[in-house]
Amino acid sequence: MPLSQDLHFDVIGLGEVLWDCFPEHRLPGGAPANVAFQAQQLGLTAAVATRVGDDALGDELIGFLRQQGLNTALVQRDVEHGTGTVTVELSPTGTRYEFLENSAWDFLADSDDWLTAARHAKAICFGTLAQRQARSRETIQAILRATSPGCLVVYDVNLRPPFYQREWIHESLRQATIVKLNDDEVRILAAMFSTHTTTEDEFARWLIETYHVRLVCITRGAKGALAVSPEELCEVAGIPITVADTVGAGDAFTAALIWSQLQQWPLKRALTLANRLGALVASRPGAMPVLGQEIQQLIAD
Repeated sequence: MPLSQDLHFDVIGLGEVLWDCFPEHRLPGGAPANVAFQAQQLGLTAAVATRVGDDALGDELIGFLRQQGLNTALVQRDVEHGTGTVTVELSPTGTRYEFLENSAWDFLADSDDWLTAARHAKAICFGTLAQRQARSRETIQAILRATSPGCLVVYDVNLRPPFYQREWIHESLRQATIVKLNDDEVRILAAMFSTHTTTEDEFARWLIETYHVRLVCITRGAKGALAVSPEELCEVAGIPITVADTVGAGDAFTAALIWSQLQQWPLKRALTLANRLGALVASRPGAMPVLGQEIQQLIAD
């Protein structure tokens, strides 16, 4: 593909795309892909920089992304490793994930197309899981280093045991301008980095002071969310809903946060939209429900 205007995207989801395999069915997923999908629904141009197998599951994923209007120019094909899957087990105590080892997205390869897209992107979202193999980890860091100074580099921590290590998280935080994580991940990272913080807002300020990030957002599930910048602290309450499943809810939150930041919305307004979109996705099955009209209503409200 020629290096051209076709590689100019508002948002790039960098990392894994896979099939979420529930007991009765499977649905497209993968945190960076979910963020790109929701960003597209919000009206941004979005692409997923990822890798799938040269197999039927990969064909299906690419077909789905195209059907939803996502550009697939940055989706690599792998003839040696299969398309990723994750078995999702839902229970009253939480969601359990079992990821296929050595999936295609474990072998992301930097390319001229990816570097060009990164230089022009307004925002890039990445996480921890896709860094579990050295090849993808090195590629992700190389792509992040290629971004422009004005790009929003959004690190959605998204820990999936046992696929994380302190050094990967440290380097990711160094690259980030915005950090999003949940309240459980706050406790894990506070212990991992010996921050001696006792509250979520203290930990957020530690991240800001230590890594010079612009914004920290902490999701709290049914208890709402917190956002901390060097100048502000905002909180929003949880939204009562009937939960279908929580897969992808945090990614929808991240996408709305990115959209709001690019629109230069005030922080409280941005946090409110992100919280509402996350709740809306949690009320629907799967990580990528089609929500065009509902999203426009959220923005209007």
